[in-house]
Amino acid sequence: MADAALGLRLFATIPPPTGPGGYPETVRRAARAAEAAGFTGALVYSDNNTVDPWVVAQEVLAATADFVPLVALQPLYVHPYAVAKKIATYASLYGRRIALNLVAGGSVGDLAALCDDNGAHDDRYLRLTEYARLIGLLLAGGGPVTFEGDYYRVRSLPLSPALPVHLAPELFISGSSDAGRRAGQTLGAVQVRYPQPPGTGTPGTGGDPGGGGVRIGVIARDTDQEAWAVAHERFPASRAGRLAQMAARGVSDSRWVADLSAADEFPGGPDSPYWMGPFLNHATYCPYLVGSHEKVEREIGGYVDSGCGTFVLDTARAEDDYARIVAVFHRALKR
Repeated sequence: MADAALGLRLFATIPPPTGPGGYPETVRRAARAAEAAGFTGALVYSDNNTVDPWVVAQEVLAATADFVPLVALQPLYVHPYAVAKKIATYASLYGRRIALNLVAGGSVGDLAALCDDNGAHDDRYLRLTEYARLIGLLLAGGGPVTFEGDYYRVRSLPLSPALPVHLAPELFISGSSDAGRRAGQTLGAVQVRYPQPPGTGTPGTGGDPGGGGVRIGVIARDTDQEAWAVAHERFPASRAGRLAQMAARGVSDSRWVADLSAADEFPGGPDSPYWMGPFLNHATYCPYLVGSHEKVEREIGGYVDSGCGTFVLDTARAEDDYARIVAVFHRALKR
């Protein structure tokens, strides 16, 4: 496992569905390849426009031996009791652990379609905190739960099957705002951020569990020229992509979307491997590190030195990406 070998955790990202049919095998193949390469687990997305992440998580569990689905969890989609029930059921069926990536918001259109009247950005993090607390109380055992909060209430609510203590879910939280950081600290969650280039901002801090985490993509080859050839083939610049990203920025109040949308394509300078091109062309949701092994490994070392203990990698575009990325992290730590 990557966490044992590296002293940090690597999470892949399960690819999204591309059309009807064949997706279960895509999920299984990606999960097996990531586990074989040494990843700890994989992020499973959730929003209005994709499949149910809990169904995908079950496919991941069934296809792997010791791999952790990191399920994106938005309070509007599933009641806290249903989440606790799913986690306890998976533990009973597979003897395995689920991790939760807590998400406060989404696009304005998605929230409006769900008639979410809790529109204030910071209030959504208060709701998310209460949501996660109730899930934790239900999973902790000790009998029926009574809870009176601002957003959720339950009375004498039991949970069956009971969850073994060692299978309690680890919490991650996405967000770069002060409200997001407060929620993460209250819940003891790993704070996952979208990083700036090392030296211009600290992706992890000593106050975060495990030093916090970053969400990033990696393309490293023997030379800069090879790496950039792959990068531009996978993420070609386009006017349509730029316009789509501008439109997405206009319907989001997320701090991280605003920060990344305002960035230059090469905010670390022309010689830096830190690249915003895929995000600015609406091809993915995170920065990339692109360049020779030496350059990319040095950049990763900067994040580790700043205290980052968890890396959530972008969706792999080729099956050998998983092994390539783990090898990059091994060499980065040796440097």
